[in-house]
Amino acid sequence: MKDRGVWGAAGWGAGVLALLVGLPLAAAGRLPDPVATHWGADADGPDGSSPLWAAAAFPALVWSVVVAAVLIGARRGPRRAWGWSALAFGGVMLAGAQASIVRANLDVADWRQAGDLTGWGVAVMVAVALSAGAGAALLGRQEAAEPPAAEGPRMEIPDGERLVWLSSAANPWLRLLAGLFALAALGALAAGLAGLAAGLWPAAGSLAFAALAVLGCSSVRARVTRQGLEVAFGPLGYPVRRWAAEDVESARVEVRTAARAGGWGYRINGLGTTVMLRGGECLVVRAKGRDFAVSVDDAARGAALLNSLSVGTGQPRA
Repeated sequence: MKDRGVWGAAGWGAGVLALLVGLPLAAAGRLPDPVATHWGADADGPDGSSPLWAAAAFPALVWSVVVAAVLIGARRGPRRAWGWSALAFGGVMLAGAQASIVRANLDVADWRQAGDLTGWGVAVMVAVALSAGAGAALLGRQEAAEPPAAEGPRMEIPDGERLVWLSSAANPWLRLLAGLFALAALGALAAGLAGLAAGLWPAAGSLAFAALAVLGCSSVRARVTRQGLEVAFGPLGYPVRRWAAEDVESARVEVRTAARAGGWGYRINGLGTTVMLRGGECLVVRAKGRDFAVSVDDAARGAALLNSLSVGTGQPRA
């Protein structure tokens, strides 16, 4: 992981830690002490208990060990995809388990009267955890890939040869905002699963949607081939916008700022459409009378290659 990835992992770890400790403490007045913490496969009801402080401290300790192991591993090796996946999956699973334990013990006089842990809520949390782990792994793998650099300030395409230009950009602040939305969604989901508040499911869904939307606008990859321009959004490379070479009227480089573009992310205004991830040079493409700009590195070479493509042939323009 890069430094910002380490800080992001640490922030996620701190947020999940606060959730693991905060859920049982927030419901302390409605929980027995000790609380049921273990359900055997063949037992009719809970068969083990722990003091309330231990029910809060033990999963927090387990989570702290997981976070520490991932952060130490990130400093020693490049396999951050596995670390991000472990943090996402483990954080959601532990929060779900803690929420389920709190819900099972809620408003009972003795831990032996606690309810069962089975139910659709646990199934939902497992599905969310698997999805979060898979998404985090894809994010780590995408960041680990280094796009090849184009060669030469001007693009000449000899007969029978193909050139490809690749570039990418990411905004760490938008990714941080997406992480905060995801953490808030997890908190709302866990609180709803724990039974601490009613009507949190729509809030959790809205926050999760906001996290995905912001994450999708936080990074971009642009590729120019003889077919034209392709711009992919987000860590999964989806959605994708494409412009055929014959539809591109011109390509140029233009310096834009967030203030001029109307803010960060995907913006539409009098300039056309701008994907603003960092101020500076942008690749601006005019197609069908409309401008589309994306803030990526090495924009001049991308524009040069696009302008070198003739309509539908992939040969240099006359």
